[in-house]
Order: sequence, then structure tokens, then C-alpha cells
Amino acid sequence: MEEPATSPASMAYARRALSRENGRGASLAIRLSAVIVAATQDEPRVLVLKLPGGTMEALPSGPLEIEHRTLEIGLRAWVERQTSQKLGYVEQLYTFGDRDRIESDSGPPVRALTVAYLALVREARPGGSADAVWQNWYRYFPWEDWRDGRPAGIPALEERLALWAAQAASEPERRLREERIGLAFARPWNDERVLERYELLYEAGLIPERWRDLGRPPPQGAMPACGVAMAVDHRRILATAIGRLRGKIKYRPVVFELMPPAFTLLRLQRTVEALSGVRLHKQNFRRLVAQQGLVEETGEISGETGGRPARLVRFRRAVLLERPAPGLRLRAGRRAPAA
Repeated sequence: MEEPATSPASMAYARRALSRENGRGASLAIRLSAVIVAATQDEPRVLVLKLPGGTMEALPSGPLEIEHRTLEIGLRAWVERQTSQKLGYVEQLYTFGDRDRIESDSGPPVRALTVAYLALVREARPGGSADAVWQNWYRYFPWEDWRDGRPAGIPALEERLALWAAQAASEPERRLREERIGLAFARPWNDERVLERYELLYEAGLIPERWRDLGRPPPQGAMPACGVAMAVDHRRILATAIGRLRGKIKYRPVVFELMPPAFTLLRLQRTVEALSGVRLHKQNFRRLVAQQGLVEETGEISGETGGRPARLVRFRRAVLLERPAPGLRLRAGRRAPAA
């Protein structure tokens, strides 16, 4: 994927301007982070690094170095070095550069600017210089998986959020908080509002990263069903990626970057359900795939379905030339029995 060119002169200007702006003499450090996603039939997975001590997980990351000709080349180099994972589909996700992202572990303070990328791969065995492992992304966002109905932890989260809204300093602020909660946790469920929900839980003190950033221990029992914490703001980056991917599969055929060369329609449906976190109506899903012309039969069958052999299909790449937005406009439906 093409990315905006960044010249050495413009980078130097940005560093000088940033140093003047923040008033603390902080220089600019550019870091590259990767949200690397794979999917089985039942799990959406993200590749993470186990940090020394084994108590924290992080996304593959590293600084932009002088020898990196582009940001994406630098990202690919760090990912391969840390995990031995070669990346295929990559797109720039977002640039995280809030004023309070200051690093000062050693030497003068440095303002950290993180350029995050979303990468889709067919899962491989990680290796590399770091302790890399694939994890189910619902490990970090348990409230986002609605495939078996409303998650058990949602009522407790909503109760704590309502209390947080009631504690607002003013009536306008209380109404604003209630409105944000209503939009983020509305039913029918909007699967793309992953970041909005995470940000609300963070602001309400229901996420451990909030208390870590404040340098204070969390109050007793403050975080029901809060998921596994990640290093720095990597869970925020992951939330951004999940929301982006959930939206993108509806108008671009990116899900096929996660599929094997040949697959059954049932496996495709289960993979889309794993990513979106909702169950889909079987007949409607197959009708949509057929109407969009997204797949074609291979002429082979699979005996791995546990029942009647199913036809194998593959992604029909000609669809990319036939229409501008060949995606899956998903609609959640009643759970249908598997074929």
C-alpha cells in the first residue's frame, strides 16, 4: 500500500516545530507498531509479544531508523526481526501522537509519535528475537463477542458506566456522558464502535491502563470483565484496528486475505462471524456472497465438515475490477444450525 512520502527536510522541520510547541524541550521519536491479524474458523487472533517477566503483552513495534527508506519498510523489518512473520496485506491504520505521549526513561524527554499499521496474514508459527504468540483478540475485549448472545460482563460494565455518568461535575457533562454511553452500547449492537467503547471504559476508570497511566493503584473491584491489559496504549491501537477491520469487510473483500486458497462457505461465514463478533443468518449470508460474485467453485469437495461433504470455493479476484466496493454488507441474524 502506498503511503505519503516523508522527506528528511520535512521530518527535521517537524522535530523543530514539535520542540517549540511542547515547551519541554522534547524531541520527536517515531515508532512503528503492527496489529497483525489472522483468523481460524472460530477465533480472530492477533500476534503479540510477551515482554520480559511475562506479565505484559505488546504489539510488535520498533523505532523508525535511518536505514528504513519508508515507514512500511521499517515496519516490515521490525515485525520480521521480532516474530519471523512475513507480512502480506498491510495498510496504515492511524498515527497516535497525543501531547502526553512522552518517553523519558533515559536522557531528555522524547515525544513519541506512533504510526500504527493493520496487517492481515494466514497464521504462521511465530519465531524471531522476541517471545511472540497468537492470542484471541477477545482476550483483550471480552465485551465485543456477541456470537453466543449478550456477553455476561456487559450488565456490570453498564452499571459502572451509569454510576460514572451520574458523578459528572455538571448537568451538561452528565448528559454528554449518558449520550456517549447510549451510542456506544446501543442495541442493536454496532460492532464497529470498538474504540468508542474502550475509550469510555478507560475514562470511567474501568480499564487498568487508566490507573497505570495515572500512577495509582485501581480502587478495589473497579474493573469488572475488563480484559487483559497491554503495554503502553497498545490496547487502544488494537481497538482502533478491530473497528477498522469490522467496517472494512463490509465494503472490501479483505476477509479473503485471512482465508486459505480453498475453503467452504461455512468456514467463510464462521470467520466473518469471528471477526465481527455477531452471528449471521446462514441463507442470507450465502445469498449475499453469491449476489456479490465473491467466490467461485474449485470443483473439489471437503470432507472435514463433519457431515455431508461441502463444495470448496476460492476468492474470485476478477470482482476487484468489476465494482468499486465488493464487500459483505452484513446483517446479524438468528443463529442457524451449521450445515
